[in-house]
Order: sequence, then structure tokens, then C-alpha cells
Amino acid sequence: MRFFRLTLLAIVVLGIVGFSAGWYLAGREAGPSITIKSPDKFIGQKGSLEVVAESSTSVTTVSATLEQKGQSFIVASFGIEATAQNQVNLSGAIGKSAQPALSNGPATLVVTASRQVFFGLRTVQSSETRELQVRLDPPRVAVASIHHFINLGGAEFVVLRATPADVDAGIRVGDTEYRAYPGSAVGLTEPALRVAFFALKHDQDLNVRMTAFARDAAGNEVTTPLEHQPTNKKFLNSRIPIDQRFLDRVVPAIASNTPDLKIDTSSPEGLLKGFLTINGGLRKKNGDTITALAAKSQPKMLWTEAFAQMGNSQVESRFADRRTYFFEDKEIDKQVHLGFDLASVQQAPVQASNAGIIVFADVLGIYGNCVIVDHGIGVQSLYAHMSAIAVKVGQPVTKGQELGRTGATGLAGGDHLHFTVLLQGVPVNPVEWWDQHWMDDRVLRKISDAGGR
Repeated sequence: MRFFRLTLLAIVVLGIVGFSAGWYLAGREAGPSITIKSPDKFIGQKGSLEVVAESSTSVTTVSATLEQKGQSFIVASFGIEATAQNQVNLSGAIGKSAQPALSNGPATLVVTASRQVFFGLRTVQSSETRELQVRLDPPRVAVASIHHFINLGGAEFVVLRATPADVDAGIRVGDTEYRAYPGSAVGLTEPALRVAFFALKHDQDLNVRMTAFARDAAGNEVTTPLEHQPTNKKFLNSRIPIDQRFLDRVVPAIASNTPDLKIDTSSPEGLLKGFLTINGGLRKKNGDTITALAAKSQPKMLWTEAFAQMGNSQVESRFADRRTYFFEDKEIDKQVHLGFDLASVQQAPVQASNAGIIVFADVLGIYGNCVIVDHGIGVQSLYAHMSAIAVKVGQPVTKGQELGRTGATGLAGGDHLHFTVLLQGVPVNPVEWWDQHWMDDRVLRKISDAGGR
């Protein structure tokens, strides 16, 4: 009996020691990992909290509080739910509107998360902090230039005054924002001045709302109406017949240069279906590529005069032509032609329409061999369907410098140059840019009036 008691006591003691050791070691385990996605550096009038807590076992609680001047504000919290989650996405409103007692100055965001360990008998916790600045005063913006006349499908230039110095500013046309650049880009010395080109897209309502805006890093934004005079423009309707020979020539060539494009080129039906995929889906994808290149625009105006049309060229197609495509007299597609088609002799020299820097020189889907020149402050020009390219990305070019030769690559019916002007990736009518009077009156005069070059 005594032996039994001693054995039982030993087992109990060992159990207590083992439990204590397990309890202690479990308490040293790490809590859930915490990632604060937003806010980053600033809090304003309105903002959002985005936090992710992750663990190999279920996350039991997550909470976020904002601390400032001895006060603590609960932003969001999560408690254990019926369904265990290894990842918890915590979100909530953060800013003056959600925490009214906030004031300008520093604040600390504290996020804590916990998980259960040791068979659910103990909880371990982790925390993450982020130092933030509360910024509640709205920025300021005013339109400094006058006489803003804009054609449907065209462009206009504006000078803004925005403060403080670190705010983003620009023009909003409907839902599209056009970033403003520092006035120093055009030789203006007043720190508050910004300059921007903006467009009235060919398919926008003539009376679409246009505003100047300024937005700080905390998300505080202010807007003011932009006084402007829009002018309607009529665009042509074109009938584009295509035949089997055209499909046989262009579809396999484009497919071979676009590896991720799945097209059956072994049958007439496959070629026709492939053409529709190219003319629609690939056209949009190529447009997205062009838009992304706008981010590479230099923060400096690289030209001083009007752009030049391709020498000795005739216009075959105009900007924003509404094209209807027919195959064997049957309508098969509709698209809008966002540029000018210019024709001369075969393999004619293609020259830079103005000074700039090459940001693209490669094959680009429907555009074939394509070159894009950046002219600074969001303005770029595109040259497509070329038979040869003579420049490289990063290369500076002067007005009139040869970029390559015309051709019929991509979705082209014959040898010509497809040319367009882009404003932060948005195609606009090149005719204005070829006009020195337009350049003097709409752009250079405003820069001069503001004290620039």
C-alpha cells in the first residue's frame, strides 16, 4: 500500500511539474503576426483601418486603439466566433469623423491580437504599434489661369495654386483625375503653383463636371469648380470591310507576338474569332499598357513649340472615327479609332513630333511595332504599325529625329503611321497639338502670364 501511495504521489508530482513546464513554455510562444495595412503615416477627417492578424492556430481576439494626449479611442475589435479563423481581417473607420476628440498632432495606433495555446488553457498575445500624424486642416486650391476652352475629344491646360507644398493637386473631369505637376516643370518659381493638362474624352458628356482638387496624405480633400467652355465636335462614322486575306495576314502575326493570346489560326472560323478577340480584348489590354506608361512621364516640360505632323503625309483616318467592321457584308464588330492614320510612301521615315524621351519601343499587340515618346508633364505621343524601330527606351530624341519607318505591322490594312497624343494615358485629338496658334494661346500664354518661361 505504501509503495502504491508513493508511486501515485510521484505521478502527481511529475504531472504538476510537467503541467507547469508546459504552461510556462506555452506562455513563451509568439502571438499572432500583425500587419497594419492602413493608415500609413497620416490620419485626417476620414480614413480606414485595415489590419491582418494571422496564426497557425485560430486567432481569438484582435483590437485596435488610437492613443493621443493621454486618451485612448477604440477603433475596431474582433472577438472569437463560432468558426475558428487562422486569419482575421480587421477594419474600421479612423479619423476625426469617427473619433471626434482627435486633434492635430502625433498619435499612436496600437493593435493587439491573441490566440489560444496549451490545449486552449492559456492565451498568448502580440502587439504592433505605428506612430501617426493627425492632420485635420484641409488643403487649399484655386484656379490661377483663365480662359479654359475645350473641345470634345480635345485637351486644355490649367495653372493651379495649391497649398501646403506636399499636397496632390489636379483636375477631375467626371471620374477621371489628371495630375498637376509642380510649376517648376514649366519655369514657374512660386512654390504653390501647379500645372496640368486635362482632357474631355471623346465619349464623355459635354457638360461633365470639371473641378480642381487638392488632396493631402491624410486623405483630406478640397475642390473648386473649374470655369470652362466646352465645344461639341462631330466624329465620322466609317465602314471597314475585312476579308479572308486580311485575316490570314494579320491574325497569325499578332498571335505569334502575343504568347498569352489563345487563338486558333488553323481554320477560317478560328481566324475570324481571333480577329474579334484581338480587336476587342487585346485592344483594351494594349490600352491598359499605354495608360500604365503615363507614370513614367518626366516632371518637366520637354518641348517649347507645336508638335509636327508626319512630313508629306495624307490623312487616311481621323481621331475618334466610329468604325463598324464587316466580313462578307455582315457586321461583326464596332470600335473607336483613337488616333490619326497618316500615309506617305512605303516605309517612309517616322520622325518624333516633338522633343522627348523614349518610354516604349517594342511590339504592342494591335499597334505592331510601336514607339511612345514622353514629352513631360503627362504628355506622350504614340507611333504605331512601323516596319522598323530605330530608337531604344531611355533615349532622348529631338523634334524631327527619326524613330523608324512606316509599315503594316499589327492590325493594319496597309503601310501607314497611326499617330496619337496621350494625356496621362488618355488619347486626345492630335490636330490641336499640330497647331502653333493653339499651343501659343492655350498653353504658352498661360505659362507666361503666371511668370514662367
